[in-house]
Amino acid sequence: MSKTLFDKVWDSHIVHQVPSGPDILFIDRHMVHEVTSPVAFLGLEKRGVSVLYPERTFATADHNTPTINQHLPVKDPLSAKQLKALEENSAKHRISYWGLGHEKNGIVHVVGPEYGITVPGATIVCGDSHTSTHGAFGAIAFGIGTSEVEMVLSTQCIMQIKPKKMRININGKLEKGVTPKDVALFIISKLTASGATGFFVEYAGNVITSMSMEGRMTVCNLSIEMGARGGMIAPDEKTFHYIKNREFTPKGKSWDKAMDYWQTLYSENDSVFDKEYHFEAIEIEPMITYGTNPGMGVAITKGIPKADSIQGGTITFQKSLNYMGYNEGEDMIGKPVDFIFLGSCTNGRIEDFRAFAKIIKGRKKASNVTAWLVPGSHKVLSSIKEEGILDILKESGFELREPGCSACLAMNDDKIPAGKYAVSTSNRNFEGRQGPGSRTLLASPMVAAAAAVTGRVTDPRILF
Repeated sequence: MSKTLFDKVWDSHIVHQVPSGPDILFIDRHMVHEVTSPVAFLGLEKRGVSVLYPERTFATADHNTPTINQHLPVKDPLSAKQLKALEENSAKHRISYWGLGHEKNGIVHVVGPEYGITVPGATIVCGDSHTSTHGAFGAIAFGIGTSEVEMVLSTQCIMQIKPKKMRININGKLEKGVTPKDVALFIISKLTASGATGFFVEYAGNVITSMSMEGRMTVCNLSIEMGARGGMIAPDEKTFHYIKNREFTPKGKSWDKAMDYWQTLYSENDSVFDKEYHFEAIEIEPMITYGTNPGMGVAITKGIPKADSIQGGTITFQKSLNYMGYNEGEDMIGKPVDFIFLGSCTNGRIEDFRAFAKIIKGRKKASNVTAWLVPGSHKVLSSIKEEGILDILKESGFELREPGCSACLAMNDDKIPAGKYAVSTSNRNFEGRQGPGSRTLLASPMVAAAAAVTGRVTDPRILF
């Protein structure tokens, strides 16, 4: 029977199949950060076991890190404690650790691909839901819980029930100003925030293959926001070019051998999916969310839908609008904005800063807007400076912060105040996600840039 890309990678990593139960999978790469790892390491200590394959484990500090004055001691006691624990646990178990001040430090799902930890055909896990990002390289990547982190640290394996398979095809040509973030938010708006629950998604079609690797990472990153276990894209020449000669990728004859395998990683023509969707690029406009889950999104030129036209319960829908201070039928264009956040593992890469700079160049930051522009890593930070983007930002009245997760999840100092509206390039707009009482509008870097210079929700296409 012909296999899908997902089947090929999953089946090749099965160590043992439990009758009428889960598969035991071998994990190639395990990434850890300071939030979900302390209890897992404590579990190892209590059991008197060590990390089985420290060379397959990589640690970076990102969630609790400040994005200004990183050279100073971390003020928040809990954050400081978690960061210290990661440093000590990494040293004890001989794990590569990239803490504050390290040249490789950054958001876990940004630095992984940057240094070639992420490769096609690999199984990759992390105690973080947006591990699905790495699926852009043809890897099976998914988030795990704290007890599972301990399991992988001690055995390099994990027990998982094999998900069902979904393929989402997008064909055509995206209009100017429509980005991979818009593609992802469009898909989630169609399938809802639970529409892919129980599935692993493969993205296909010429819209996907025409995307850069950064764009593919954004799409796969948001797979979890429609309930999927993860998302993946078949590797191609763009993939191989991106990873070649990076620090942790194979070299020489090992590269040639890896390529022989990687080039087999695609879904065969007659392979079967449990569910399949088809969308056309012409349907997709710049998107923005209006509610409190990523599925509550609309084209930026459209209004908030009426309760009787949406999928799901009207009580939940109205509760969401009440939290946001919005009413059904209202236009999104012109809505006031207080904060802009450019960054996160969804949109903290160099391509995202290029898109932001394209819109704000020659314009000034709106006086009513506070902007937090946070690169996803030191590599991104260096590129921003080398490419002259930092000069554009400064000329327009913006400041650049230091790498970290920042305002994505409010586990650090970057919290949106209660009642304030933030156009955010991150991944979740749940109640209080960016700070207690904060109100989040998910959007692309271009939509964020347009809001940053106008002080309100604005279609970026009118600024080209």
